[in-house]
Amino acid sequence: MFAQFTRAILRLPGKRFADGLTSASEGAPQLPKALSQHAAYARALEDLGLTIEVLPADEHYPDGTFVEDAAIVTPHGAIITRPGAASRAGETAAIETALTPYYASLAHITAPGTVDGGDICETDSVVLIGISARTNEAGAHQLSRLLADIGFKSRIIDVRTCAQLLHFKTGISSLGDGRLAVAPGLPHLDGLEGFEQIVLHPSEAYAANCIRVNDRIVIPTGCPRFEEQLSRLGYTPVALDMSEFKKMDGGLSCLSLRF
Repeated sequence: MFAQFTRAILRLPGKRFADGLTSASEGAPQLPKALSQHAAYARALEDLGLTIEVLPADEHYPDGTFVEDAAIVTPHGAIITRPGAASRAGETAAIETALTPYYASLAHITAPGTVDGGDICETDSVVLIGISARTNEAGAHQLSRLLADIGFKSRIIDVRTCAQLLHFKTGISSLGDGRLAVAPGLPHLDGLEGFEQIVLHPSEAYAANCIRVNDRIVIPTGCPRFEEQLSRLGYTPVALDMSEFKKMDGGLSCLSLRF
């Protein structure tokens, strides 16, 4: 059964949001619109039954709103990451402070390992760990051992040859029930055996980064084919506008730590 969430930690985008790392070519994000979209995201999680903690923006870290990369949170423990981009290294301190009240202890990824939370896909049977430009082999193997210590099986999947993926979860998300949402071009990755793969239309590839929150699937707006696919499978999609975060290589999973 897919984990039931009761809490989420978010961080507001700051005034320097547009200075963050991105490979997108859709123009600079508009901060007022990003703040409005972030508020709608927080309300949606609240409507789905979660208690929300929104951390203030930290102007030292333009990418800090993408809190998912700073930690891996599970029902049995949490692990503070070591982000693969040097400019993001300091983001973990505030996230560790925010998580401390909820976990008896926190494990840490250490050098030479690097791990971004965006490369970690928690399914209902196994944790999929992507090796990418941000998560290296040393970090992936460290994380696998730490997850085993708290009772989780894992698989390591190398996606460095997939040019369209910044993070593993840019192109793959767990829908629960043994299913994955998968961007076109990725269905044959080694390590995805045993999952039913829901392959998205090329025009809706961005929606491969979606999140299951209890009994709903939260997806980006503008993806009618994917909405229809989900509805046929018995899911109820909730669509949110993510245009300003897409401009910064961000997706729905990036904006919260859900536990």
